[in-house]
Amino acid sequence: MTDRQSIKSIFLLVGIWCLTGCAAVIIGAGAGVGTYTYIKGELKRSYPAKFDKTLQVCVDILADLDQPILAKTTDGERTTVRSKRKDGTDQTIQVSIVSIDSTEVSVRTGVIGYRKKEISLQFHEFIAERIER
Repeated sequence: MTDRQSIKSIFLLVGIWCLTGCAAVIIGAGAGVGTYTYIKGELKRSYPAKFDKTLQVCVDILADLDQPILAKTTDGERTTVRSKRKDGTDQTIQVSIVSIDSTEVSVRTGVIGYRKKEISLQFHEFIAERIER
């Protein structure tokens, strides 16, 4: 196979991979706000804060939004909080330990097949604002 054929093959495979929805979409949300990764309906972002603080910020935001916590599970490294928005939309927040001073938060708003990325992004903006305090 020639170099030119190899390059064409690589582009073809990457194109197919992108079309099947397996690629992560990374969006910059402005200077100082951070980088988000959107994979299969989950909007993820890392925060420079300890796990306990980040989890408490997420729970406090849910309380401020009058969103009841329906379930809260943990496996020691990750805590998942399921909630329901006032409009009846399901929301799942997952807080994971990355390191001692770093956590990753994943927010999914809506059910599989119908996701509300803008609402998830807004929730992340609330987290970023409170983490900085």
